[in-house]
Amino acid sequence: MATVAELKAVLKDTLEKKGVLGHLKARIRAEVFNALDDDREPRPSLSHENLLINELIREYLEFNKYKYTASVLIAALCNLHLLGSSSFPASASQGAGTTESGQPVVPLDRQFLIRELNAFEESKDNTI
Repeated sequence: MATVAELKAVLKDTLEKKGVLGHLKARIRAEVFNALDDDREPRPSLSHENLLINELIREYLEFNKYKYTASVLIAALCNLHLLGSSSFPASASQGAGTTESGQPVVPLDRQFLIRELNAFEESKDNTI
């Protein structure tokens, strides 16, 4: 029969291999930061430029497989509310909602970012 310590080790290894443990740690970290955040100090409104910068940071993190860091970024921007007025077209996002700051929860469409930044995409490897 396995000991409690052995069961803990197997459980920890399993959760790490599935990526669940890292996600939970990132979520806890984000919630700690949210709890420490001063709600009395209002956040500035999200400008069009900052929306694009946030999206570029998110895309960078996801492209480089920093999924836990990306989840902390989104959690830091969060407190979901319904998609309301914003500085980008509704077609740029899948319409799942926005964060408290106005940042879309679902990443903006890549083609929208390319147009907004006047960039071009290499068709071979989808790099900008």
